[in-house]
Amino acid sequence: MYWTLELASYLSDAPWPATKDELIDYSIRTGAPLEVVENLQSMEEEEEEIYEVIQDIWPDYPTDEDYLWNEDEY
Repeated sequence: MYWTLELASYLSDAPWPATKDELIDYSIRTGAPLEVVENLQSMEEEEEEIYEVIQDIWPDYPTDEDYLWNEDEY
């Protein structure tokens, strides 16, 4: 299983919180690349584990805090 920013971005608008099966269904319905579906299918799952945010799946997913935005400039 490997995640890239591009692949993970297909899940950014997913209906969080969600189970593994719900995320797989969402990625198929929205036309995400096959790699996204395969990554989700390969995740180990505890019984009906609920994922609250995308960081539960890919801890390295960048957040707004990871970017050096200077909000005063806008």
